[in-house]
Amino acid sequence: MLFKHQVTLSKIKDVEEIVHAKFRFMKEQHDAEVKQLSDALKEKIKENKRLKSSFDTLKEMNDNLKKQLNEVSEQNKKLETQAKKVQARLENLQKKHAYLTVQKSKPMAHVPLTQKLPKLEKTCSSKSKVPNNVQVYELLAVLMDWISEMQVKKSKSEEHGSQDKSLCLSKLPPNYAQEKSVKILPVVVEQFQWMPLVSPKLHLAFMKFIYWTLMQMENKTQSTMTSTLRRLGEETFKGVTFQPTQNSSLENMIENKPKSLPFFKSNDLPLRFVSTLVILKTVTQVDYLAQALDSLCMDLKSDEGRSLFLEYQAATVVLNLLSFSGRGLASYVLDILLQLSMETRFVRPFLESCSSESFFKTSAILLKDPKVDIQTLEKLSIVLQKLSKVRSNKKFFELFNIPSVIQEMQRSANPDRAFLIINLNSILFHLGFTKANSPSRSPNH
Repeated sequence: MLFKHQVTLSKIKDVEEIVHAKFRFMKEQHDAEVKQLSDALKEKIKENKRLKSSFDTLKEMNDNLKKQLNEVSEQNKKLETQAKKVQARLENLQKKHAYLTVQKSKPMAHVPLTQKLPKLEKTCSSKSKVPNNVQVYELLAVLMDWISEMQVKKSKSEEHGSQDKSLCLSKLPPNYAQEKSVKILPVVVEQFQWMPLVSPKLHLAFMKFIYWTLMQMENKTQSTMTSTLRRLGEETFKGVTFQPTQNSSLENMIENKPKSLPFFKSNDLPLRFVSTLVILKTVTQVDYLAQALDSLCMDLKSDEGRSLFLEYQAATVVLNLLSFSGRGLASYVLDILLQLSMETRFVRPFLESCSSESFFKTSAILLKDPKVDIQTLEKLSIVLQKLSKVRSNKKFFELFNIPSVIQEMQRSANPDRAFLIINLNSILFHLGFTKANSPSRSPNH
């Protein structure tokens, strides 16, 4: 029995040794595999770090390239805009050069030496005549084309009824008027030099045509004609003086007196008025604009001036200056609006012309601007008080949150500014934002 027990123990020891041997072998094998995998993992980590570093470098390079691309795109846009301006200027200069070339090529009338000046004065008219101008025919051709396509088609369509009229007008391209304006304005500008020589009856028609042509043009179109518009505004502001030269006609050489024609400073109100509007549409110099606005304000003191303001739909011109000008011109613009807000037979159509989103948007911006002086706010409050009486304007007041702005101004207003406070109260009362008790009446109420 003991012997069997010893044999069994011996077998168990042998099995135990075998198990331990296999365990050691498996452990060594496992350690080797773990080491191998650890080395492989380290290599992968290193490779990932290299890839991440390369990716970051590529990303940085990509960002730099994007930034450079944006800069180049902006520069390209600026260059394209400059190229358009230069192209427009070049076309103007080419037309002027062609005209001067034609004028220089004309032979001067030969005056015999034996002929005395008194006799020559008798045979020749003392009045100056407009020299033969090639661009006049170009201008005439464009005008005839324009009138034919717009007015003749319109008259024909009216004869055949409204359906034919709509079909006829639909054939015109959407930018038809803008394209014609761009084509004709440079030619019109060249005619300024001859205006002193033509009949005064044509001066008003000439300026009216320029004004309505400008009204047809969009701001985007005007940006491509900067030099033309600048020259147009300066000629209108400074006036034109015709100086006889060697290339002038014989009659002009005999008289040899310069002829001048003021537009902006003309004594004729209709001519001066439309010239002022042309300046406001074309000029960007603040001093010119200030003088033009001051002149317009003076002309609006008469009924004729107010009538012309409505006839030329000048509210949009003035309100655009209020929107895009600095605070220096806002006072001039508001003086004009105050002049038109006076109780006359013109006040209702004027208020209707001001009842637009653009005006109320600009008014809201001025009311919120902490740098606006108190005089400007008082003037603006008078105009808004007039507009608040028109029921249909309530939607514009609410659209730009003007009542809330006015209520805040009331709370923070200086008690010494009684005039402003009364106007603000009146605005809120007419809009229904105060109790039904009657507000204090202001001088403009």
